[in-house]
Amino acid sequence: MSKTTSIHARPLSPHLQVYRLIPTMLMSIVHRITGGALYFGIVLFVVWLAAAAASKETFDLVNGIYGSWFGRLVLFGFTWALLHHMLGGLRHLLWDTGRGLEKTSSTKMAKATLAGSIILTILVWIVGYAARGGF
Repeated sequence: MSKTTSIHARPLSPHLQVYRLIPTMLMSIVHRITGGALYFGIVLFVVWLAAAAASKETFDLVNGIYGSWFGRLVLFGFTWALLHHMLGGLRHLLWDTGRGLEKTSSTKMAKATLAGSIILTILVWIVGYAARGGF
């Protein structure tokens, strides 16, 4: 048997540059990111619970940090991540039943997931502030 001297170029697999970013792809990426962000948010919740169990001074310190403008911004982001991840999970649950897999309906659901998570986050914060006695 003889060896051939010709080298054939191997085909390259598609790279990110050949894909166009579509809403369902973007929501899939954001769903993964929010899932990771929820780990960080749960740590914040555990710190708050531990501070409540520790002492009044520790609890006041943690509440002061969470009540600052930066703390509220982080908590607002956590709320959005939680609601967005939940709505994305419901979208995937619907897909598991075989419904909503058409291109038009999956795109509409992706856009609805983003809009719904923003609207629900704002509503949750409005209700939270109203329950505390106003803004």
